Amino acid sequence: MRRTLLLTCLAALTLGTPGCSGDDGDASKSDATTSATTAGPSGEFVMLSYNVAGLPEALSGSEPAINTPIIGPKLNAFDLVLLQESWKTPEPNPLAPLRVYHEDLEAAADFPHRSTPATQPLGSNPHRPEALLADGLNRFSRLSFDEVTRVAWTGCFGGMDRSDHGAGDCLATKGFSVATTELADGVELDVYNLHGEAGSSARDQELQAADYEQLAKFILEHSADKAILLAGDTNLHTDVDADPEHPEGAGDLAIWERFLEQTGLVDVCEPLDCRDPDRIDKAAFRNNDSVTLKPLSRTWETDNFKRDDGRPLSDHEPLAVRFRWSSKPRG
Repeated sequence: MRRTLLLTCLAALTLGTPGCSGDDGDASKSDATTSATTAGPSGEFVMLSYNVAGLPEALSGSEPAINTPIIGPKLNAFDLVLLQESWKTPEPNPLAPLRVYHEDLEAAADFPHRSTPATQPLGSNPHRPEALLADGLNRFSRLSFDEVTRVAWTGCFGGMDRSDHGAGDCLATKGFSVATTELADGVELDVYNLHGEAGSSARDQELQAADYEQLAKFILEHSADKAILLAGDTNLHTDVDADPEHPEGAGDLAIWERFLEQTGLVDVCEPLDCRDPDRIDKAAFRNNDSVTLKPLSRTWETDNFKRDDGRPLSDHEPLAVRFRWSSKPRG
């Protein structure tokens, strides 16, 4: 009975929707190149943001038991990998045989720097007692980064009962994470990874507006004068001509535009003139007086993340952005 209830809880976790199409350049691995000039160190790196649909098998929008071991080695082609819906199975596992799959990615990753996954709350979080899973936000990097700060959204909507049209967001401690990443000695960049409130109800959109206000306030306080890279599954359908399943496009676009205005961030699609800027998996950046980021390309790595039978490895497509960065000399 307990396992059936937990299965029902986890089944309610509809945490995002798949992408569709588009590519804007070449995102082959940069080897995180760095050079020193009279203007200061500079280089390139390729960031991958990927919702890997890592819920337990049969509850995910994908087939993670099959797909996650295939995804793992493919991540090594990038310099900085930001993952959503990637949870680590607790040891011992009280839900066995149910499991999640981040450990499969860790086993295949050759990155020298990796986040420590958050512990699964399994109903023990007093601020969100329905939450069985943590935020699912993790990262691998060839660039060193300091301690990862994790922040849950203040509110949430949707639990086991789907009759309220919620998307089960209260069943995980969804939110955002940030870590200061070192591009070169003394050259720092705050890197944010996020997973937004899902669902298409009026309450979901109210919470999305509140969440991005919360994130903007945090950025203005925590990263006041810092260069920033932000990416993840925003769950914002910013196409005003969205399909009938997502009629909230105008509202979502207003939320995203206000967030960018408040923080000084720039959607990478602005300088790159993307053909499909309204996808929910997004990336944005901000420069400061010391560090300049320039997006060179934005691609959907769909063809590289397929099984031999041609099926995709997640219900989201992996988003890759190649950046060139430069810095001013210190002193």
